[in-house]
Order: sequence, then C-alpha cells, then structure tokens
Amino acid sequence: MKPIAVGVHVEQPRTAVFEFLDVLANHQPFTDHYLIDWTCDPIASGIGARARMRSNVPGPADWIEMEVVAAEAPSTIVEEAVGAKGRRRTRGTYKLEELPDGGTDVNFELAFLQAPLSERLAAPLVRIWMKRANAKAMLRLRETLSAAGV
Repeated sequence: MKPIAVGVHVEQPRTAVFEFLDVLANHQPFTDHYLIDWTCDPIASGIGARARMRSNVPGPADWIEMEVVAAEAPSTIVEEAVGAKGRRRTRGTYKLEELPDGGTDVNFELAFLQAPLSERLAAPLVRIWMKRANAKAMLRLRETLSAAGV
C-alpha cells in the first residue's frame, strides 16, 4: 500500500515540538480518537520507548505494539508498530521543519511495511480512513501543543 502523508503548521519552535513528540505517552491526547487504551513502558522517550494501544474500530480488539526506532533531534522521530496479530507492520515518521516565523511544519508519513490480505484488498478504503484519522491527529496535535503551553 502507498504511504499516507499528512502535516500541520504549529506556532511552537521545532525543539519544543520535538521534545513533546519524543515522549511517546504525549501522543495519546492527539491520537485517542482512533488509538485507545494506551499503556507505556517505563522508558518514556527516545529510541526504545514503547507503548501498547488498540485501534478504536468495530470488531475484535486490534492491539498494536509501537516502538521508537530512530530519532534525530530536533528534526526526525521514527516509530514502528506491529498490529493485526503480527500481520501488519507500519513505520510512522515525523519530520519537523523550522519555519522562518519561529513555528514548525510537522509532517507525518505512515508507511505500510506489511499488511494482511484483507487490508491490502481494501487498500483504497483503508488509506482513506487512515488519512482522515491522521489528518485529524495533526490538527489535534496543534491544539494539544497550544493547550499544554509548549
């Protein structure tokens, strides 16, 4: 399946946005419209930070294991996730670009490394749903950063 890309402009400086996103537990408030029941491992940030959550979709619970696999302050964070009982593997990459006005352009790309046959057959619908969910997450990230006073 083709990757999904979304983005948002935020008022906060790039280093502050990176520091916020580097803490995996901070992702819950802006993704909890489609990722719920979060638990995070004791390593809260950086490479090796892990979280477990499930997709908020009808049907059996689809638990997802997520881990930060790469980070380059203050520009890039890469997470990999395994779901669908090991049949789905994704890579989410945040790229942060400093804007001339002091804000940050936050771009997120979700790449499907492996997907179950059912999701590959329904790829156009899966992509539409995931793009909407991730676009909403970016808007909610902007709200979350503002509300947190970051």
